[in-house]
Amino acid sequence: MSVTEAAFVEINVPHQKQFNDFQFPSVLSSSHALPLTRLVNAHKTFLESLLLKSGAVLFRGFPVNTASDFNDVVESFQYEELPYVGGAAPRTNVVGRVFTANESPPDQKIPFHHEMAQVPEFPSKLFFFCEVEPGSGGETPIVLSHVVYERMKERYPEFVERLEKYGLLYIRVLGEDDNPSSPIGRGWKSTFLTTDKSVAEHRAEKLGMKLEWLDDGVKTIMGPIPAVKYDEKRQRKIWFNSMVAAYTGWKDEKNDPVKAVTFGDGEPLPADIVYDCLRILEEECVAIPWQKGDVLLLDNWAVLHSRRSFDPPRRVLASLVK
Repeated sequence: MSVTEAAFVEINVPHQKQFNDFQFPSVLSSSHALPLTRLVNAHKTFLESLLLKSGAVLFRGFPVNTASDFNDVVESFQYEELPYVGGAAPRTNVVGRVFTANESPPDQKIPFHHEMAQVPEFPSKLFFFCEVEPGSGGETPIVLSHVVYERMKERYPEFVERLEKYGLLYIRVLGEDDNPSSPIGRGWKSTFLTTDKSVAEHRAEKLGMKLEWLDDGVKTIMGPIPAVKYDEKRQRKIWFNSMVAAYTGWKDEKNDPVKAVTFGDGEPLPADIVYDCLRILEEECVAIPWQKGDVLLLDNWAVLHSRRSFDPPRRVLASLVK
């Protein structure tokens, strides 16, 4: 345990991973029962340097009890809000900048992904807050993206080279309205925040997305977009894509996950490599059980996240920033 910036105490919790010079994630508590908002205001530079180093910071043991408290914490960082346009998950606005996390059923896992990696404008950071801790399960596993890239490059150099050359194409069929039983169940109206097809087309075009209207919805074609990005701040390549998430999880009555993602030239992805990538993600991830009041800050340039299935109740809220 180390005392950090006087007000914060860096603690160790089960399941953390130790890298050369940092813990993943960093876990901060307080030696005094001070409001987290006050500490953020006073120590934002320190917190940002910690996030740069570790990619994820978990705040535990602070008096953050409600969605409104969480909104205050998000506001205290003074980051610009990112509207949730083009994302796949069904979500509901709770208060201010706070939304429900993906509302898909508890028995479904949500595969590893960088938030909104399938659209050009994605959040740089995201916050999660545990308002009601799960009965059991329901962790939000996290994994360092550059580690996944390095392992994939070492094991499948030709596949990664092809991925870097062609990028990925994402194809998803949206209904008109939200389908809460599907992990990708956002309808086109809430995806594009409009009921007007021409407005939807304009917003899709701004995202670089093509739309093909169907009798009962719309087919969206995104890309080709890069599957590997270069993180300028940390000077390393990252596995910035939704390949595994789409290929293994974009499944409902309108979508076949195997057709949901292909190489950027339309060639199908090799299933064995996609599933081996899933195994690598699972091997490298950290899954810390949620406690009520936990606030998790993730750098979306550094970390992929997922969700395990759970026994209710569980209420985890989220907020995205530019």
